[in-house]
Amino acid sequence: MSATKEKILLLLLAGTSLGFTHQPYRQWKILNQTVRAWKNIDKKELRKEIKNLYKSKMISQKTNNDGSFTIFLTDKGKAKALTYHFQEMVIKKDNWDGKWRIVVFDIPERLRKGRDALRLKIKELGFYELQKSVFVFPYECKDEIDFVVEFFNLRKYVRFGILEKIDNDIHLRKIFNLK
Repeated sequence: MSATKEKILLLLLAGTSLGFTHQPYRQWKILNQTVRAWKNIDKKELRKEIKNLYKSKMISQKTNNDGSFTIFLTDKGKAKALTYHFQEMVIKKDNWDGKWRIVVFDIPERLRKGRDALRLKIKELGFYELQKSVFVFPYECKDEIDFVVEFFNLRKYVRFGILEKIDNDIHLRKIFNLK
């Protein structure tokens, strides 16, 4: 897949990301990144790749009542865009606010591959495993966790919480190099 096609899918996915994001700071961040990425697209290449995306059924179009068109990702396009975004995901480690983010899950054995993939991705993002299905992280990460959970389609099995205190705080601060 060409870089332009990949960028188009990610730009269209930005609209979906805005729907998952409830924090104004993150919404502005997504919008700013989208505007920057849009400015860097070659317009001739854009038209060519949009035609190819239609042919490959990754995008579709809808005619609005006012005569304008809305281009949207199909399920196939969303899956492709999510895959690209998913592989590049990192959690920004801003100043610690003294709170612990916790992810807890109880995923049935029949969904073992999804459970193992979720566990692996959470570890890749830097979470510490407190217990087999309990992970902790010191920085804001709700949007990223929501994205990962939706990616694996495991929403009903995963809980996210924020702890102000935990009894092994000193141990966790050492693990994350926090003061």
